[in-house]
Amino acid sequence: MSVVLGSGKKNAKKVVGIIRPHGGSLKLRFYPKGKEKIKLEKYPVLEVTRREWCDLQLLGVGVLSPLEGFMNRKDYLSCVKNLHLDSGILWSIPITLSVKDDEYEKVKRADIVYIKYQGKIWGEIQVEEIYRVDKEKEALFVYKTLSDEHPSVQYLRKIGPRYIGGKVLLYEVDNFGFPELFFTPEQTRKIFESRGWKKVVGFQTRNAPHRGHEYIQKCALEICDGLFINPLVGETKSDDVPSDIIVKSYKVLIYNYYQKEHVFLGVLPSAMRYGGPREAVHHAIMRKNFGCTHFIIGRDHAGFKNFYGPYDAQKIFDEIDPKEIEIIPLFFGNSFWCKKCGGMTSEKACPHQLEDHISISGTQARAMLSEGNIPPEEFMRKEISEILIEYYRTLRQHKNQGV
Repeated sequence: MSVVLGSGKKNAKKVVGIIRPHGGSLKLRFYPKGKEKIKLEKYPVLEVTRREWCDLQLLGVGVLSPLEGFMNRKDYLSCVKNLHLDSGILWSIPITLSVKDDEYEKVKRADIVYIKYQGKIWGEIQVEEIYRVDKEKEALFVYKTLSDEHPSVQYLRKIGPRYIGGKVLLYEVDNFGFPELFFTPEQTRKIFESRGWKKVVGFQTRNAPHRGHEYIQKCALEICDGLFINPLVGETKSDDVPSDIIVKSYKVLIYNYYQKEHVFLGVLPSAMRYGGPREAVHHAIMRKNFGCTHFIIGRDHAGFKNFYGPYDAQKIFDEIDPKEIEIIPLFFGNSFWCKKCGGMTSEKACPHQLEDHISISGTQARAMLSEGNIPPEEFMRKEISEILIEYYRTLRQHKNQGV
């Protein structure tokens, strides 16, 4: 599907939708004519990380509204310490552009810096300031840890000690390999409206669906008109199942087990931070910009190993004024098949003992699938298991062949 956006000159657009974008309006920073005006002899070029490239894409199409660029010092410090931008608007995850010491020498006097990723210039930042940061404080406040085991702490240690703040212009929108499933907030809002959906619930995922995911999605759909399944495809850990397999799994699940007129599948080109509570808020804000009125927060949302409590991502919403976030979080506990109940249920509803539950851990499921064994159908649909078994079989072959 083609992306249709403004020229970049009018960066705040009044849009359709049943919930207003975060901060009041979508901020669009897409400017395709910028490619024609690149002046390499005048402005320096900065090679960025994949996370920063993903953020540039999101800034360009309005997913990170009300941000119009990478954070300046005031917004950064306020976000890290106070969970708000300097303007007072709720914001939980720093959106930053880093620069290493050797690169700083070439950009420190520039008013425009071109943003390059994998050999291609994708846009520019209109430099407002370059500032040093305390990355340990950022890690402690945002990710609640200094452990190198945490993916985002690892990331912070690798990037430069300074951040560049300023508005951006995105020259080209990338569909991340999913042309038929890539939609901007302008587009999803129009689609939801055209379907007559008054209540839209968003679902964040980076994993293949099992019966617990299906159960909570369908529970949420009972109180909403539409379900927006929004897999994250920008950047995940190297040992996560690839996004194309996740998307393939959801296509099969929706085709076979959902009322398709009440479900919409579209990808999110964001980088995963594994930031637990803070990232749960971030995920909710992005889905609000897409036009969702509700958002599912499940057990250990955006978690990693045991860095956060299983329901910390739900508890953080107790600290937030509902008027500040507007989108309604829907909280779900651990879901499973109970032999005595005779179906899917949850720890909130089921009175029976653990031995009556058919539930396996993600680690157990990966072990079974990687060995070619189909998990119990009460845990995962057979069609999904077969997709994952084929993925792990291919992965094994590539490793054996040294690919």
